[in-house]
Amino acid sequence: MNAPAAKPPRRIGDILIEQGILSNDQLRIALTEQKKRGEQLGRIIVSLGFTTEAIVRDALSESLGQESVDLHKVVVDHDALKMVPKEVARRYRVLPIAIDHNKHLLTVAMADTTNVVALDQLRAILGGRVDVHPLLAGESEIESAIDQFYGYELSVDGILHEIETGQVDYNSFAGDGDEYSQPLVRLVDAMLSDAVKAGASDIHFEPEQGFLRLRYRIDGVLRQIRSLHKNYWSAIAVRLKVISGMNIAETRAPQDGRISLTLYGRPIDFRVSAQPTTWGENIVLRILDRSKGIVPLDNLGLPDDSLSMLKLMMARPEGIILVTGPTGSGKTTTLYSMLSYVSSESVNIMTLEDPVEYPMNLIRQSSVNEAAKMDFATGIRSMMRQDPDIILVGEIRDEDTADMALRAAMTGHQVYSTLHTNSAIGSIPRLLDLGIVPDMLSGNIIGIVAQRLIRKVCMHCREAAPATDFERKLMRQPEDTEITLYQARGCDECNHTGYRGRLSVMELLKMDDDLDELVARRATRRELHNMAMSKGFRPLSEDGVRRVLEGVTTLDEISRVIDLTDRLV
Repeated sequence: MNAPAAKPPRRIGDILIEQGILSNDQLRIALTEQKKRGEQLGRIIVSLGFTTEAIVRDALSESLGQESVDLHKVVVDHDALKMVPKEVARRYRVLPIAIDHNKHLLTVAMADTTNVVALDQLRAILGGRVDVHPLLAGESEIESAIDQFYGYELSVDGILHEIETGQVDYNSFAGDGDEYSQPLVRLVDAMLSDAVKAGASDIHFEPEQGFLRLRYRIDGVLRQIRSLHKNYWSAIAVRLKVISGMNIAETRAPQDGRISLTLYGRPIDFRVSAQPTTWGENIVLRILDRSKGIVPLDNLGLPDDSLSMLKLMMARPEGIILVTGPTGSGKTTTLYSMLSYVSSESVNIMTLEDPVEYPMNLIRQSSVNEAAKMDFATGIRSMMRQDPDIILVGEIRDEDTADMALRAAMTGHQVYSTLHTNSAIGSIPRLLDLGIVPDMLSGNIIGIVAQRLIRKVCMHCREAAPATDFERKLMRQPEDTEITLYQARGCDECNHTGYRGRLSVMELLKMDDDLDELVARRATRRELHNMAMSKGFRPLSEDGVRRVLEGVTTLDEISRVIDLTDRLV
C-alpha cells in the first residue's frame, strides 16, 4: 500500500492574502515584477512597499515549515560570532546567533534557509566540529545585524576593558542611532546573556556606597559574580528601565517591567523589579526560560507509586489540588507540568496568574491586574462564566480567593492552586486560619503536594565515603548495613561549589474519607499526621533520604532545605 503523498508547501502569496495583508491585485503586480527581475517573491513584495520584511519572514516561515527569528530581539553569543568570519557572513547573508558546545550545534539566522551552498560553506569553515541549525530571518535585518554585532566587543570583560580604557558618552547610550557603538548598551546585553548561559534563575544588581554588586542565583543559591564601580550604575539602571518599559524618570517608587529577548536561539523573558534603597535603585531580574519552564510530569523524579497516585488524583473530575512550599521551591513548574499532562482539545483550561510566566498552547491564560481591578477572587468569578473544565489559580493568599477556589471545586470544576505552607498537612490549618469553614474543606480537596528543590551533587567531583553511625541513625538505616554516601567537593565543572543542577523532593497527601472526617471536626495536626502515616504517607524527609541513598545529593544539602531533626526521635 502506497504512503499518502506529502502536502505541497503553501505559497507565500496565498498565506499573505489569507491573512488580509495582501490583495489579489497586489499579488498579481508582485508576480509580474518577479517575472521581470527573477528575484524571490518575498523580496519583491517588500520592495514594492506592500508589507514589512518581518511579516514576509513569518509568512515564509509558515510556507516552508521553518522556524523564524526576529533579529531586533536577539542578543548574539560572542563565542558563536567568532566562529564565522564577517566576510563569509556578509557574502552568504548569515548571522551566527548561538553555539551549544554540548550538542555541537551552531544556530544561525539566514535569509534563505534552503541555500545549500551557504550551508555547505559554513560546515566547511567549522571543520565538521559542529552542525548548523538555520533559522529564517529578514535579509535587511541580517545585513544590519552583521554591521551591528561584528567589530564590537561583546564579552563582559572585554566591554569593561573598553569602557575603562576609552571615552564613554554616558548621555547617548539610551538614545537613537547605532546603539551598539555604545559599550554600556552591549554591557547590559552581555550580562543578561552571561546569566542565561550560567543557568541563573535571577540576576541581582545591588548598589552599595562605593560600588555595584552583581549576583546570580544559581541552583537556588546567590553567588557574587563581579563588582563594578558605582559610576556605571546610573547608566546601567536607565538602560534596564528603557528595555523593560519602565519610567526612567521615576526613581523613588517601586516599578515592574518585562523584557523579551532571543538568547542562544530561543525566546527568554525577564521579569524586572526596581526597588528604591539607600544607595540607589536595586534591580532584580527573574529569568523565565520557556525551554526549562515546562517539565514533563514523568520527569519530575517521583517514585513510580507516587507518580501513579498523582495521576490518579488528577483523574478526578472535580475538587482542588494544592501545591505547597516556600518561594522558589518549584511550585509553578510542577503546576505547569500537571496542566500540560491534562491539556487536550477536549478540555477548556483557564489560568489566573500573577503574572503569566510561561505561555502555553491550548490554555487560556490571564494575569491579575490591579489597574483593571481584577484580583484572584474576581478573576475566578469571571472565569466561571467561561465554561472551564480546569481552573488554575496562581496563589491562594486570602479568604476571598480560597473561598472562590473551593466554590469552583464544589461546582464540578477541577482547580489547581498554590499555597505557602511548609508541609502538605500544614495546608489544612492554614486554610482554616484564612477563615474557611471545615465543612467546606472536607470532601473538596483531592490532594496536596508539598515540595522543595535541592541541589544535585556534581558527578565529576563527588567523593564517596562510608556513612557514620550518626548519619545511619538520621537516615533510619540498620547499623550493620554498609552505606556509601557522597560528599560535595568542587571542580571547574560546577564552579567549585560541589553541586550542579537541581531536582525536586516531594510529599503527596491524598485525601480520603477518614482524613476528610478529621478535617470536618477540626482535628489537630498530629491527628492528621498520624492518620496519613497509617495510610502510607511519605514525608518530605523520607523522599530527601531516598535521594541521598541514590547518590544524587548529599545529606548536608537535604538538611539545608528540610528539617531532619524529627528523624532523631
